[in-house]
Order: sequence, then structure tokens, then C-alpha cells
Amino acid sequence: MEDIVVVFQERPKLRSPIMVEGLPGVGNVGKLAAEHLVDQLKAVKFAQLFSKFFPPQVLVNDSGTIRLVSNDLYYVSRPDAANDIVIMIGDYQGLTPDGQYELSDRTLRLAKELGVTRIFTLGGYGLGRMIEKPRVLGAATDPELVEEMKKHGVTFSKGEPGSGIVGASGLLLGLGVLYGMRSVCLMGETSGYFVDPKGAQAVLEVLAKILEVKIDFAELEAKAE
Repeated sequence: MEDIVVVFQERPKLRSPIMVEGLPGVGNVGKLAAEHLVDQLKAVKFAQLFSKFFPPQVLVNDSGTIRLVSNDLYYVSRPDAANDIVIMIGDYQGLTPDGQYELSDRTLRLAKELGVTRIFTLGGYGLGRMIEKPRVLGAATDPELVEEMKKHGVTFSKGEPGSGIVGASGLLLGLGVLYGMRSVCLMGETSGYFVDPKGAQAVLEVLAKILEVKIDFAELEAKAE
């Protein structure tokens, strides 16, 4: 098996797509937010990434059948908007630093092939305590994007996050610069102790304004449970 295998179910033709990444992480904020976005926008799966860098296991479906762990790509066609949307969700991130870099680089090469020029990565910012009204913290690849995100209510606070951004949510920004991608990481505050629908909703409220989409949050808490 190759280190990373990409299987296409479809090769969509997209118009200036914006990419959204939400993989497992702190409080699973990004994963929950991106999966809810897929459901709300009725996104269509078009590709899967399988890799040696994921845990060596299969997952068992309710029907008793199995599936290999993967990261999945979905698309949303929007004829009445300036940009289509590509969304990446998945079961795991890479287990090793090498795996994280390789998977992020492969994702960026796919994004480039699809015509993506802007990426939003979603994640959680763990505070180790319960949060009633989570803020959304941001990090971006250029000062213009920082100012643009501030207008949408994103907080850019000196020293936060102090430890940087680990994993795909950070690497897609850092490596993305090498591919000419303008990117933003949106991080919802969370305790980090459990799957957090409040942090996910805070992130999605900001993202919905940016993408100009409508999202119903009624099922978000049930999805978290």
C-alpha cells in the first residue's frame, strides 16, 4: 500500500471553491462543526483518503459491515454564489509528525487541483474549564485576512493560543502558504473534556456569515451526544 491513497467517487467541476477542514481535535469542535455543515448543506462525497498514517483499524457500522478509516471530501455546488464549497471531515488525523505533514501536503495538492485559493480550518481552543459563551479565536496567513475576520467577530488575542496550532488545522495554514493559499483557522473555546456543541456552534455562526449560508443548530447537540 502507498502511504496515502486517494479514491475518487466523482471529479466535480467547481467554481473558485473555498475549502473547510474539520478533523478530530480538541473537544472535537472542528469535527462536529464540519460534519454539521456537511449535513446542513447536503454536501456530496466525492473523494476519500486512506493512509498508513491512520490507526491500523476498521470501524464497524450498525449493520455489522466494516469500513476502513479515512478522511473524506465533500462538495457543495452554489450556482447563485461566487464560490462553491469543499469540506473535509474524517475519522482521524495522522498518528505521527511525518504523517501529519504528508497528509496535509496531499490535501493541499488536492485542493490546488480543485482550484481552491482560500481555506478555513476549524478547531477547538482548550481552556480546561467549562465555558458558557465561547469566543472564536483566529489565526490567519496575512494581515488583510486578520482584519477581515475581525469584522465577523473573530478574536485575535495576543498570546492565544500560546502553544500554537497543532495538527492539520495549523499545518494547512503553514504549508498552504507554499501553495499560494490564503487561509484562516477558527478556534472555538472549549473545556476540552468532551465533544463540545457550544464551541462548534460558535465557530459555525462565524463561518456561516463568511460563507453566506444558513445553518440550523437544532440538531447540533444531539449530534454531539
